[in-house]
Amino acid sequence: MIFSQKSAATSRVFYGWYVLTVSFFLLFFQSGARFSFGIMFKPMLAEMGWNRASISSVFFLNMVFFALTLSVAGKLYDRYGPRWVILVSTVLLATGYISTAWVDRLWKFHLFYGVFAAVGTGGASIPLIAALMSKWFARRRGLAISLALSGSCLGQFVLVPIINWLVLAYGWRLSYILIGCIILAGNTVLTFAVIKGDPEDMGLKPYGYESMDPSSAPAKSDDSISQPNDLNLLQAAKTRSFWLFLTFMFVCGSGDFLVAAHLVPFVTDYGVSPTTAANMMAWFGLMSMGGILLAGPASDLIGNKPPIVITFALRLILFLIVLKYRSPITLFIFSAGFGFTFLITAPLTTTLSGRLYGFTHVGLISGFITTVHHLGGGFWAYLGGVFFDKTGNYQIAFMLSAALAVIAIVSSLAIKEKRHRFG
Repeated sequence: MIFSQKSAATSRVFYGWYVLTVSFFLLFFQSGARFSFGIMFKPMLAEMGWNRASISSVFFLNMVFFALTLSVAGKLYDRYGPRWVILVSTVLLATGYISTAWVDRLWKFHLFYGVFAAVGTGGASIPLIAALMSKWFARRRGLAISLALSGSCLGQFVLVPIINWLVLAYGWRLSYILIGCIILAGNTVLTFAVIKGDPEDMGLKPYGYESMDPSSAPAKSDDSISQPNDLNLLQAAKTRSFWLFLTFMFVCGSGDFLVAAHLVPFVTDYGVSPTTAANMMAWFGLMSMGGILLAGPASDLIGNKPPIVITFALRLILFLIVLKYRSPITLFIFSAGFGFTFLITAPLTTTLSGRLYGFTHVGLISGFITTVHHLGGGFWAYLGGVFFDKTGNYQIAFMLSAALAVIAIVSSLAIKEKRHRFG
């Protein structure tokens, strides 16, 4: 059903809830596809004869182009709205996955998965969906973002075991074709039917706007008109908190995607079956929903810093555990525990950006910060493959990740969670 402005204005159900629901399913399909990388890792190694650094380099390239796309997509979101950005991105994403099924050279894998799929992923990604939710919800913003982003968690939980079954039964090539076709059909229908970028475009106000202090409500973006007290990216970059923010987000990304890319090959190295490893990855996703559903409401109640500090403290403990113990039980504890922390910073990136700098340029600012997050993730995932090829294990990668978690704790404690002014 395609909603008109008139029907949205007269509906008893606030239209933002429809946007939230569709955003949930966009991330549901995309997350299942994205986290299939670890499932494909060893089957591709076996067929193509590549080493882990080679496969990881493709993941690194994917993360670089995805990260660079975020800032561009954020700017396009702010200026033109999300519908056509998502639709064009969907075509690129589907093209990348379907074409990956025919790779026979490493450079083709770099092109189709590392570039096409990455750029396509950037148009309907977690930080930009979070920015979209911030426009539709003034009250309960943290909860709304968490609910939308939980689609990513459930997509991983539901789809990763299914994709693993497809890979075991029919091979990784056919699996990539099916993934691309499902994303193309699902995203196109959902986006065209429902997605709207700004409530004002439909004659509406953000949810709870009337009961909010106007200074805390999301403003309509217009780069040609400066909103009072809202900082743009260049102004934000002149604050100390911005660089502390970037530091712990780089560390966050490095841990996120080291584990996301290498968890399945890592645990199967220690005798875990591919099916059990896929289930670990699935529970990784489900546990991340618990973290994200707690993080959003927690930011509404106690601010953003406490959940962030707790996230890195838990990661430090988990890395120390897996460095010493690698039984099936401890590997499951590691995967589930790390999953719980995986998406906590996703809703907090947008809410903290808005808290520090206002919401006029929240798409661009949060997109840039998440660019750094994903650059760290891609680089660290690549180093994980390099360290494995050099040493035969992931010990060095995990030791360095534990040290980085300490740096992230210090950085997040030092940030000033208050509205920053320029000049």
